[in-house]
Amino acid sequence: MAPRVVDLSLTIEDNMPAHKLFQRPVITTHMSHESSKALGLGVASDAMTFQTNFIAMLDHVGTHVDAFRHVSPAGAPVNEMPLEMFMGPAVCFDLRHIPDLGEIAVDDMEAAEAKSGVKVDGHIVLLCTGFHKRNYPSLDSVWKNPLLTVEATRWLHERGSRMHGVEGPSTDRPTDNIFAQHRLCRELGISHWEWLVNLEELIGAGEVQFFGVPLKFKGGSGSPVRAFAILGNS
Repeated sequence: MAPRVVDLSLTIEDNMPAHKLFQRPVITTHMSHESSKALGLGVASDAMTFQTNFIAMLDHVGTHVDAFRHVSPAGAPVNEMPLEMFMGPAVCFDLRHIPDLGEIAVDDMEAAEAKSGVKVDGHIVLLCTGFHKRNYPSLDSVWKNPLLTVEATRWLHERGSRMHGVEGPSTDRPTDNIFAQHRLCRELGISHWEWLVNLEELIGAGEVQFFGVPLKFKGGSGSPVRAFAILGNS
């Protein structure tokens, strides 16, 4: 099978949905091809015009990764975390039976692992619940994501998985303020990507290569990423 690239990232756009605690991004044109004509660049027969955009957003908007600094004042910022953490062999679990505001438990993980045909051994684990397709871009995409239980998170850690990824704005249920999954990640020294999309395309693909590399923000608590997976032989 020839390699295939699957884009797992949201389009970043003005006023897109964000986590309940976070401001939505502001994106607008800074200079346009029309306005830049006044600069008189290029030559009379071939004007040089350009466009630039103004972007104001938090480092946890759209498809993004959490740095250790996000949940711990002593944690490494995103620019100091090993680049290797943000890529590697991955498997996508089919959890589409999990409802909105549901719970992903150990039993669900074990059944999905068996169905995937990949034994988790240090893999990045991507969790497809179908949440994004059901809800985005409505406000339900902010308020109805499932919870990854602490027991299921420990299950991942026990199998050497340091990174996992979910659809929606959080690994914790948005209807409470306990943040048990984030607090356990802080304790275990693991982290995750949030607001991944198109995970359905990875179901049944077995082991894939996943990339979700952050921008190198100094002191960053996280970063938007262009997440994608490569299926098939490289």
